[in-house]
Amino acid sequence: MGRRSVIAGCALLGWFALALQMYLVLLSRYQLDASLLGGLVHFFSYFTVLSNTLAAAVLTAAAGDHPGRPARWLRQPAVAGLATASIVLVGLAYSLLLRSLWQPEGWQWLANELLHDVMPLLCLGFWWWAVPRGHLRLWHGLAWALYPLGYFAFTLLRGAQIGVWPYPFVDVSTLGYGRVLLNALGILAGFWAVAAAMLVADRYASSAVPSARQ
Repeated sequence: MGRRSVIAGCALLGWFALALQMYLVLLSRYQLDASLLGGLVHFFSYFTVLSNTLAAAVLTAAAGDHPGRPARWLRQPAVAGLATASIVLVGLAYSLLLRSLWQPEGWQWLANELLHDVMPLLCLGFWWWAVPRGHLRLWHGLAWALYPLGYFAFTLLRGAQIGVWPYPFVDVSTLGYGRVLLNALGILAGFWAVAAAMLVADRYASSAVPSARQ
């Protein structure tokens, strides 16, 4: 099986996981006679969903050779690095902070495992195996942080308006702004730790085998 076929399979799995989770969210809203549009907004309010969407898009672009500007942007090593750092953070944060809070079953268990465990591992493997080395710089790691920072700012603004918080560690109504800000700083530190590890690995791999990854 060729490299692009493997990457395409990973991309399909990522889109399947997102579609399954969206279906479960909308089904729940339908059964409660709640707004389906509101369900879509709620679905895309999760860092997990946004990061998995970015990862699936990067994998899709890498599996083909479409010449369009969006595909070329998604194939950049810095964008693949952002997607990988973000989805690895998703997996770590879920395992450390959220896994013990609920026990999903059935299709929800499958969607949960794919989004939080399987896709982070596959994306990390893709980054190491298929993304060219030696293109990342320190400023990339700093720039990547704009994504979780922007998400956190959006979450606070949205939560202040509608009183809904996607994760318990950002629930201002329960924890207060001080504790939530500390939690956010801790998660940002974790994100930078992942990014720093990737930058070091990228530099080491590019110097050890400069011709194999170019």
